[in-house]
Amino acid sequence: MAIATRSPLRLNSPMSRPSLYNSQRRVFFQSHAWFRAQPRTKPICASAIKAEAGAQKEDIVIVGAGIAGLATAVSLRRLGIGSLVLEQAESLRTGGSSLTLFKNGWRVLDAIGVADSLRSQFLEIQGMVVKSEDGRELRSFKFKDEDQTQEVRAVERRILLETLANQLPPEAVQFSSKLAKIETSENGETLLELTNGTRLLAKIVVGCDGIRSTIAKWMGFSEPKYAGHCALRGLGYYPKGQPFAPRVSYMYGRGLRAGYVPVSPTKVYWFICYNSPSAGPKITDPILLKKLAKELIKNWPPELLKLIDLTPDEAISKAPLVDRWLWPGISPPASAGKVVLVGDAWHPMTPNLGQGACCALEDAVILTRKLADGIKSGPESIEGALRAYGEERWPRIFPITIRANLVGSLLQWDDPLVCSVRDNVVIPKLVRLGSMLEHTNFECEPLET
Repeated sequence: MAIATRSPLRLNSPMSRPSLYNSQRRVFFQSHAWFRAQPRTKPICASAIKAEAGAQKEDIVIVGAGIAGLATAVSLRRLGIGSLVLEQAESLRTGGSSLTLFKNGWRVLDAIGVADSLRSQFLEIQGMVVKSEDGRELRSFKFKDEDQTQEVRAVERRILLETLANQLPPEAVQFSSKLAKIETSENGETLLELTNGTRLLAKIVVGCDGIRSTIAKWMGFSEPKYAGHCALRGLGYYPKGQPFAPRVSYMYGRGLRAGYVPVSPTKVYWFICYNSPSAGPKITDPILLKKLAKELIKNWPPELLKLIDLTPDEAISKAPLVDRWLWPGISPPASAGKVVLVGDAWHPMTPNLGQGACCALEDAVILTRKLADGIKSGPESIEGALRAYGEERWPRIFPITIRANLVGSLLQWDDPLVCSVRDNVVIPKLVRLGSMLEHTNFECEPLET
């Protein structure tokens, strides 16, 4: 199943791509003239002619082959709609460790037909335990006791991306394709210029290019804001089998917290989150990252230190935590014309609720349904369909982003008295897991042609 065995997933020649097909190999929406090249019925200005000269024409271009981009492409394909995914890297960005998916993420993966393949590879997490930094248990929960429908699994990011990519034809993902410039052409289409000189003219552009999105910046969005803490993450490997029960273990200190969760029979995901006045320099050297991680938790329970030692160099990383609050009336909408944002490109959020990937998956299926209906109604309906997507998603995304930020701020307390109240009163007596997981409720019907 690994992408490495699929030789076609390389840099594809833009000019060799076929037309958009459905599963019967017929041109999708062939009855709709908007998706076919048409003779010009009126003159256009010289600047428009210049913009289109030599440009490769595409119906739908998705910028970014991360979770949001690939999930959007797979969702569209489930409804018979083809797309071209542009990825700036030379191959899938399979670095990093893992991410936690709650039931809303699994509902989407079920809807697009990849959930069962992933379930067979990753352990279902039964509950969680919260401890103080000295190992004292403060509280424990079982997910099914709070919500019988809850499903929680930590999933390797690499395998999730490969699973999604394997649902697409090889020509659907074009690597080494970094966006350099975006502008609107005279006819309302979008001209994309890549750093390698390639120019594409797209009828619809879906921006899935992450927290530093070029497309979001072009649309007028502010840069994501640093939340005041950084995270170290890793994936420990136990070749003879990991020893932990299938539950999330959290440990809270002063301005510092850590946790770990089994991913599979041999792998365990871990994180350390620490306060820092600035994001600090970018560090990629695994020796330095491990040294920093072990220094932060040197007096904490020994299983965390062992996890760090058992982490392969390529499976450890450091990142500042950032988000963007989509204030009503202040932030731009999710779409501008026929350009729309999905996932982190639109709403980066801190990972404190485990909802970044889940919400990106939700975005993908909602956008796909809106867009498919718009295409069926004709080109004049596309912009309205994209606006409807943003209007439906904003009331869900905005509160989750704020809540994730506030939860992180509370858990990163460093005042001794406040931390004592947290450990002895708030967590043992006041926290209710059921209400804390209400945001994972999300209904999603299968995507079918």
